[in-house]
Amino acid sequence: MRTGGRGDGRTGGFALAVGILLSTVAGPALSAQSIAITGGTVFPVSGPKIERGTVLITDGKITAVGANVVIPAGARRVDATGKWVTPGLVFLGSDAGTGVGSIGGFSESRVSGDVNPSFSPAEGIDPLALTIAQTRTGGVTTGIILPGGGFLPGRAITIDLAGDNLETMLVSRATALVINFAGGKDAGGGSRAGAMNRLRRLFDDALTYQRRKLEYERGATQELAAPAKELEALLPVLTGTSRLPVIAMADRVLDIQNALRLAREYKLRMVIGGAAEGWVVAKEIAAAGTPVAVRPLQDIPTFDALRSRLDIATLMKEAGTEVIIAQADAGGDRNLRWVAGNAVRNGLGWDDALKAVTLAPARAMGLTDRGSLEAGKVANVVVWSGDPLDFASVPEMVFIRGRETSLRTRETELLEKYRTLPPK
Repeated sequence: MRTGGRGDGRTGGFALAVGILLSTVAGPALSAQSIAITGGTVFPVSGPKIERGTVLITDGKITAVGANVVIPAGARRVDATGKWVTPGLVFLGSDAGTGVGSIGGFSESRVSGDVNPSFSPAEGIDPLALTIAQTRTGGVTTGIILPGGGFLPGRAITIDLAGDNLETMLVSRATALVINFAGGKDAGGGSRAGAMNRLRRLFDDALTYQRRKLEYERGATQELAAPAKELEALLPVLTGTSRLPVIAMADRVLDIQNALRLAREYKLRMVIGGAAEGWVVAKEIAAAGTPVAVRPLQDIPTFDALRSRLDIATLMKEAGTEVIIAQADAGGDRNLRWVAGNAVRNGLGWDDALKAVTLAPARAMGLTDRGSLEAGKVANVVVWSGDPLDFASVPEMVFIRGRETSLRTRETELLEKYRTLPPK
């Protein structure tokens, strides 16, 4: 880890951060401009591809997609002939902007304690973090940040990867509740059965608190399983017609089945995260209508994932399950598309792989205005040099909320600095 610098190194880093910031901030007048991306092969994801198509953007929203779109006078035209045009990728499990993660176990998305459903990592997002710019270079425009650590670590949030402060980046402060089934043994007194018992008591006490709030405030109820603030944070997943999703982190068959059991009992909207052994019970997951967010590069057995397979995405899709790809690799979040490409190599259909990093995670998390190229949706759009799941292709332009955003990173700055060395 670099702890300091001198001269041009430090100045260059600051200049890059400022440049990235300025490139993603604009006044209202610019956001109202119409942009027509023309001539490319358009992949709406929600429908068939469109040869020589046009994507029209106005005031940050997509207003038309098709082969014969009327382009208004004065619109900025972007010639995408020979290029591929897709929605911006949606990364369920992104780390962009949350800290250095694996170094010393530090991350802004974590908090101590095992039951923290009210915790949100939102205020830990650094808009100037270099990882945000790096992630954009992989075509990722929306990140779903999961809280880490503990049995009930908190609520996932959603950000778009452009903006000068949290308020301009934030899409949702409460996207989903995360439950760590694999890590629940300790919270349950050392057993999975104990963890399930504790979850049921937490859920039941949250519903009791809702019904008897006035009695609770007067001290006229028995002691509940968690403080009022934490019980209130559970209610959005337990009540209402539009319930907040639950991301159940579970790799082992037993944990997956326990998660599905809990979903049936409390009518939860659930996504299974990890699901390394999910192919073993794929029909059961599909029958429950539960999407899975898989890690297709995970095939080294662990204690909780002895049956890991590289073709997990293919097997889950063949069973009729909605598949989300939710893993990057050691290169960071920008490599999400290559993980999707590896899933194709292991049998997943190309269209399904693109959907697994765009529309599928958006739908599962209730982000109905993202994930596809359709009129009325937020204009998160990427123009690629070629197939986005191919190592040889790169994003050439990235639009977030209708604004072209910078693809400059620390790496490109250093490349430019040292590409031409001064004469000796």
